[in-house]
Amino acid sequence: RHGAAGAAGATRKGPPPERLLEAVERDALLAKTISDRFVQIERSAWQERRALAGMVDNLLEDMKRTLMLPFSTLLEMAPRLVRDLAHDSGKEVELRIDGAAIEIDRRILEQMRDPLVHLLRNAIDHGIETPAERRLAHKPERARLAIEVLPRDGDKVELLVSDDGRGIDPLQVRERAVREGLLAPEAGAALSTAQMLALVFESGVSTSAMLTDLSGRGLGLAIVREKAEKLGGSVAAEAAPGGGTRFRIVLPATLATFRGLLVTAAGRQFVLPSRNVERVARVLPESVQSVEGHPTVVLEGEVLALVQLWRVLGLAAPSASSGYLTLALLTSGSRRMACLVDAVLGEQEVLVKGLGPQLRRVPNIAGATVLGAGQVVPILHVADLLKSALGAGVGGAPLPAPAAQAARQQLLVVEDSITSRALLKNMLEVGGYRVTVAVDGVDALSALRGGGYDLVVSDVEMPRMDGFDLTASIRADRQLAGLPVVLVTSLASREHRERGVDVGASAYIAKQGLEQNNLLATVRRLLR
Repeated sequence: RHGAAGAAGATRKGPPPERLLEAVERDALLAKTISDRFVQIERSAWQERRALAGMVDNLLEDMKRTLMLPFSTLLEMAPRLVRDLAHDSGKEVELRIDGAAIEIDRRILEQMRDPLVHLLRNAIDHGIETPAERRLAHKPERARLAIEVLPRDGDKVELLVSDDGRGIDPLQVRERAVREGLLAPEAGAALSTAQMLALVFESGVSTSAMLTDLSGRGLGLAIVREKAEKLGGSVAAEAAPGGGTRFRIVLPATLATFRGLLVTAAGRQFVLPSRNVERVARVLPESVQSVEGHPTVVLEGEVLALVQLWRVLGLAAPSASSGYLTLALLTSGSRRMACLVDAVLGEQEVLVKGLGPQLRRVPNIAGATVLGAGQVVPILHVADLLKSALGAGVGGAPLPAPAAQAARQQLLVVEDSITSRALLKNMLEVGGYRVTVAVDGVDALSALRGGGYDLVVSDVEMPRMDGFDLTASIRADRQLAGLPVVLVTSLASREHRERGVDVGASAYIAKQGLEQNNLLATVRRLLR
């Protein structure tokens, strides 16, 4: 009885139900107040984010406008250059310039100055005929040379350089490529006219920064293409209507920002420039076929080489996927390739960041961008990817890699800089060659007189004996006179290149355009 009375008393001591309901209502009201406050904070944050994004966009536009200059700042030198070249060659040339007011990133203008000078020099030296030759061809004695700048969709600009001269014979270009070993005869027979004209941009078919033809003229068409591709553009040669030649260079209007496709490979993120991505697709694994030992895939009725992005970049293999394969169809100029990625995360505008002077030219990497979360993501260089994946050969055919033959050939690298010496040594050893090093010309001559070397790769600026004197000494020595000498130097002016030719250099490569593929292609050609 006492226990029951105590329990009843305990029950009577608790709050009445009315007070419990009031407490619940207060808590619900407080929760609603907090929820409304969070909604207000979220709305305010969204508005501030939108306002901040607008400010950033305006700053980016202001920055772009600050970087933009009219094409006239580049083309103002063209009339005098054409006039002087025409006078020196005894030809009559009329220059027409259209679209000079179109604006483009000043950094692009700076990089395109030398390629434009070469195209104009090439047109007058080799394309345009003398007045007497033009009379025999029933042409006006005064030749026409035109530079046109045209805006293109997708924030691009097109630069056209055309003349009404003799034009380029595609059959002669193909024969030259076959003779230089850049193209197999059976592969050359299947080329179209456009593909044969594309051969003029291959090293050895046209003049380049390497004076392999002892021509003494500045940059070659191979370097013109490299410059355009480095800027994210493309270049093509065409037969101009009515005769002559037309070079079509497509360039981005700005280097500050661009649309990029965010992809993943081997668990890492990368950005592919949207201008180089024709489309993305998903295919079944059984769609991949092997042709001559190389994986291919058929997209829209076309057979394309298929490469794995992680393999090209030298990353660890990702875990195998049993589902669909995700492909990005990459293009650069006339070259196309299907690239296998892990996933496509989306497209967005990215701000390009440089990698600094220490990493100015990293293969396959054009720069970097910082995503919203602060993550640094590399921006891929599509032209480099195509070269790395398909090789430097024409039409995607890889360069021959005679590893057994290279292993028997001994090269001497002459360079006083420890860093450059190690870089050249590594580049050549990748090609399978046995490499010995020397610190200057005197050290090199001592090693060469011991015999056993097949080729010399030398810097120019060195203590005791520079590269020019070393080359001259090699040519003056009866036992060494036939030894190929490749000069690799930062001295890229026309006068220095011509001096290299005069002393007997077999090839002259400017360090600014030095790439492993170019160096190995030159060495292989000289050792054939």
